[in-house]
Amino acid sequence: MTDNDTRWVLEARPWDDPAGAALRKEQRAELDARYGGDDHEPGPLPSAADIDHFLVAVDPVSGAALACGGLRRLDATSAEIKRMYVVPQARGTGLATAVLRALEAAAVERGWTTMRLETGTFQPDAQRFYEREGYTSIPLFGVYIGSAVSVCYERNLKTEI
Repeated sequence: MTDNDTRWVLEARPWDDPAGAALRKEQRAELDARYGGDDHEPGPLPSAADIDHFLVAVDPVSGAALACGGLRRLDATSAEIKRMYVVPQARGTGLATAVLRALEAAAVERGWTTMRLETGTFQPDAQRFYEREGYTSIPLFGVYIGSAVSVCYERNLKTEI
C-alpha cells in the first residue's frame, strides 16, 4: 500500500520478515536503554502465532525499513497495537501517524472497532503521541494489570473513524 506521502510505502508483511525483525530489535534496544534492562514488558511477547497483521514502512528509493506496527486480536471486536516503532531519523515526519492509521483501517476491515495498547511509564513521547491521535488513557488491562511500568490506552474506532 502506498501512502499519500511518497517518502514511504506501507507494506503488509509476515511477522518474521527480516526488515520487521530488525526494526523490532532496534526498538527493543532503545527500550532496554530507557528502562535500564529488559524487564519492561509484562506478558507473552508477540509472535507469528498471535500477530494478525503486521506492517513495515519502507523508503521507496533506498528500500530501507523505517517503521513497523502490528495488531494482535484480543476478542471479536478489539485488537491490541503491538511493536509500533519508527526509526529515530524518521520521527517527526508523520510516519508514525500513517502507520497508526493504516493499522486502524486494517482493524476496521477485520471488524475490530476497539483499539487498545500498552506503552511504558518511561515513554512520555509515546504517551503524547497516542493522546494526540485520539487515544484515551484506560486502566491497565489483561497481562498489564499490576504492572508498575505500564500505561494503557484505547480508541473506539466505531464512533471516531
